[in-house]
Amino acid sequence: MLRFLTRRVLGAIVILVAISAVTYFLFFVLPADPAQLACGKNCSNPGIVRDIHHRMGLDLPVYQQYWDYMTGIFTGRHMPDGQNCPAPCFGFSFANDQAIWPTIADRYPTTLSLAIGGSAAFLIIGVGLGMLAAWQQGKTFDRVASSISLLGNSVQIYFIGPLAIALFADNLGWFDHGHDPTWSSDPVGSISGLVLPCLVMSVIFWSNYSRQTRSLMIEQLSEDHIRAARAKGMGSKYVFYRYALRGAAASIITIFGIDLGSVFGGAIITESTFGLHGLGMLAVNAVTQTDLPLEMAVMLFSATAIVTFNIIIDACYALIDPRIRLS
Repeated sequence: MLRFLTRRVLGAIVILVAISAVTYFLFFVLPADPAQLACGKNCSNPGIVRDIHHRMGLDLPVYQQYWDYMTGIFTGRHMPDGQNCPAPCFGFSFANDQAIWPTIADRYPTTLSLAIGGSAAFLIIGVGLGMLAAWQQGKTFDRVASSISLLGNSVQIYFIGPLAIALFADNLGWFDHGHDPTWSSDPVGSISGLVLPCLVMSVIFWSNYSRQTRSLMIEQLSEDHIRAARAKGMGSKYVFYRYALRGAAASIITIFGIDLGSVFGGAIITESTFGLHGLGMLAVNAVTQTDLPLEMAVMLFSATAIVTFNIIIDACYALIDPRIRLS
């Protein structure tokens, strides 16, 4: 198991380095002059642009700029203009000339909480509904559950979000409208403020997982080892949970790993719908303002989170199916 995780971690490091290099090249080499962007659209003084060029270290070779950027994330940097940027240093925003990391540190708990809460909701609801549908295969519950899953997979967050707010928050008062979590000072209020956003975000995902789980469970129940277990006199529930569910779990975990990027994408739309201040809204504002350092920082942070969660998922996969550790 240790060797398996070591290989995965080393592979993740290579992936992140490649992502950072490509991202840095695209953001700082291919677009318009970052110094001009930092100066503003109405900046036409070549002297000011040259000064900003020097203060940002853009007069250095590209490889030196990239090395300074990457080492600054771990050790901090002294910028060419004399500013001190403590680790982890992602540079300074073009929009407000403030260090980027404090902004990300303030925003990422909202996105991370939304992603984790939404994932827990759609896995519990989707997998549970799919298992019940497989258990009741061909019966009324199976047909109703399949119809609900198809309907849920056809709607979008920006459509059901306002409806959920109007119905469950404004009219019925069952949930809060949704607000940014403050885990250190109000954990209960933080959970209350994320319940409705997480449930809304989970709808389009649990609909898919319900159908996937049903198909996987039905396929597992037709396998030879399941028929052999039944022939030995094992109970239907024992065979269902002990053998069929375990066989389907590996595929469900794999699908979840593939969907991680979509989960973060869903979090961005949910933040916009509920007015939450997370990395999604931060990225949208960075794109609107052409704030390249902030865009790159959000991208690298999101990529690191996705890769880290994939390693955790691979570890869970290896625990369920020991054969994976040898691959």
